[in-house]
Amino acid sequence: MSGDTPTPVGPGASGEVPTPSSPGASGPGMSGPGASGPGASGDVPTPSQPAVTDALEQVTAVVRVEGFPTAHMPILFDGVFTRLFPALGQAGAQPVGAAFALYTGIPGETADLEVGIPVDRVLEGAVDLGAIEVPGGTSFALVAQSSALPGGRIATAAHLGGYDGLGDAWQTFLGALEVQGVTVAMPFWEVYTTEPHPDMDPADLRTDLFISLAD
Repeated sequence: MSGDTPTPVGPGASGEVPTPSSPGASGPGMSGPGASGPGASGDVPTPSQPAVTDALEQVTAVVRVEGFPTAHMPILFDGVFTRLFPALGQAGAQPVGAAFALYTGIPGETADLEVGIPVDRVLEGAVDLGAIEVPGGTSFALVAQSSALPGGRIATAAHLGGYDGLGDAWQTFLGALEVQGVTVAMPFWEVYTTEPHPDMDPADLRTDLFISLAD
């Protein structure tokens, strides 16, 4: 990726990323995609010692946005997840993993990404979730639709700690892959494995990092 380093900001200061209490709620790479993911054997890869594995594609329900200002990510996460879960229930779809953000490009002042959750079935059509507005007056439509977390060859690692450490975790992760001679590709994504709450110690948060690898 031309030396660029993903530095997604995570769900933001609010930390309100729901993690459903349902089968497979440990997130992609844990119960999926693919039983060979991290945690399958009890070993947890770290950014300095990442794992490379073959993953199965996993069906998701997402809201896809382009050009969203990274400074206002909490507005996006809160807007999506307060509306997505009720919509899934009405559609008869059940969450089967933890919330995630999948980036289709290197974020800067803005980001192109999908925010969503793995589900047990493909959503039929699109579901209008309304819109959110960021400071400055720009409005973003929220439309839930079916998507998938990529299958194939991926690298993964677990970041233990607050969301403010994700940038450093990604740098360490990609640096370790470079040392291993692994060529990374797009997309890359974060799975917010631990459900945050206001009284918890940020050190107890776990975010699983994933990136696609070139063939």
